[in-house]
Amino acid sequence: MVAVLTPLAFIAQRWTPSPRTVRRAALSAVVMSVVIIVTGGAVRLTGSGLGCDTWPKCTDDSLFATPEQGIHGAIEFGNRMLTYVLSAAVGWAIIAARSTKPWRRGLTRLGWAQFWVVMNNAVIGGITVWAGLNPWTVAGHFLAANALLTVATITWIRSGEGDGEQRPRVPRPVRKLSWVLTVAAALLVAAGTTVTGSGKHAGDSSDVPRMPFDWVNAAHVHAALAWLVCALAVAVWLALRVVDAPDDTRARARELLVVLLAQGALGYVQFFAGVPEVLVAAHMLGSSLMWIAVLRVALSLRERPLAPAGARESSDPELQAV
Repeated sequence: MVAVLTPLAFIAQRWTPSPRTVRRAALSAVVMSVVIIVTGGAVRLTGSGLGCDTWPKCTDDSLFATPEQGIHGAIEFGNRMLTYVLSAAVGWAIIAARSTKPWRRGLTRLGWAQFWVVMNNAVIGGITVWAGLNPWTVAGHFLAANALLTVATITWIRSGEGDGEQRPRVPRPVRKLSWVLTVAAALLVAAGTTVTGSGKHAGDSSDVPRMPFDWVNAAHVHAALAWLVCALAVAVWLALRVVDAPDDTRARARELLVVLLAQGALGYVQFFAGVPEVLVAAHMLGSSLMWIAVLRVALSLRERPLAPAGARESSDPELQAV
């Protein structure tokens, strides 16, 4: 009886990517995750959130944007099309991970996790359109995009590591402090959605409902969390110096401080300037870069060496056939 290979196993049987290719494939998913977050913000900031007034079609009668929908339809439809580019990047990451020799099962699962987050967020995006840009579904759409960025970043970092047992590089208290920083940064990102959901730039020129908060008060809470994240980042940086952490780990902490400084300055400028669209878009990009930097710090506090040869997955694709 001849085994039938899955498409991924068929490709893996004939192609072995280099470690650099695998890492580039994982990085492409990170880049596209950031792009989809920023362009999604551009849809809202240009008032194009209902440029396509239904989903999955753009109109009741057309899958594509029509001339009657004007620039807003083109912007919203263009953002939808970027989902296919994102899916291609995620697909490349999955194929590259599956084709490694020996097969890195954990890395492949992370790639598939990205795929399912993309699919789920596409549905959330459709619900957001059906709900007329309800601010709570808009916030959920943004947070799901950040969930994708989280998994993509972890996949990228893991693609440069081995599959051996995890080993700490710094004492336990420092690692705990880094996870407190990570939680605080996640809360900061979530709090940003309340500023967006209660403030300007509702996403469409029509009367779109807003969250029942005063946006200035929401911005103050957001700023307080930002100061907390900055304080924790400084504490982590100092702790890493005290324990004489590896150079690359301390470099990740310095990079985070630089990103936080730039993001904080941008946040205050946009607030006092009346939240102009260009600065809001830049702040969204900064939010993504900040989150990536936080994850890189947290994951740099441990290492994953290559697994012993006897403990590795079989590299024979036929053994994985169905």
